[in-house]
Amino acid sequence: MAQSLSRILLHIVFSTKKRVPMIPSDVEPDLHAFIAGACRKVGSDAFRVGGTADHVHIACTLPRTVTVSKLVQDVKQSSSKWIKTHDERCASFAWQSGFGAFSFGQSQFDKVIRYIENQHEHHRTKTFKQELTELLERYGVKYDERYLWD
Repeated sequence: MAQSLSRILLHIVFSTKKRVPMIPSDVEPDLHAFIAGACRKVGSDAFRVGGTADHVHIACTLPRTVTVSKLVQDVKQSSSKWIKTHDERCASFAWQSGFGAFSFGQSQFDKVIRYIENQHEHHRTKTFKQELTELLERYGVKYDERYLWD
């Protein structure tokens, strides 16, 4: 094959530092749009960004020439800088140091998009900690609870 082609779908999730609700609801849409743009800047197709005051979810592609860590690092750094200057209420904003990244297939695409779109409704009954633990277990990711939270 003369060309290198790929389509790797990712569901990325990360929270604010110590899961503090630092994202004002009126800033969420602009932050999510900025994050989508930050993904595109490194060559990732961002299909949906959503979340709540203490975390975000991203459905996107992994670019062929970028690692997951580099994609998330770039998105977190640029969005952290953006939100600090965008709204004075967010001057001390910070993301947690880690992230979760899960692959999914094209047949699960619509389900993941709906899941991300319904974050506010979903979190009426479930905390981010509960959600992340469930995602880790669903995807079979081994973890040590002592090191999961900052």
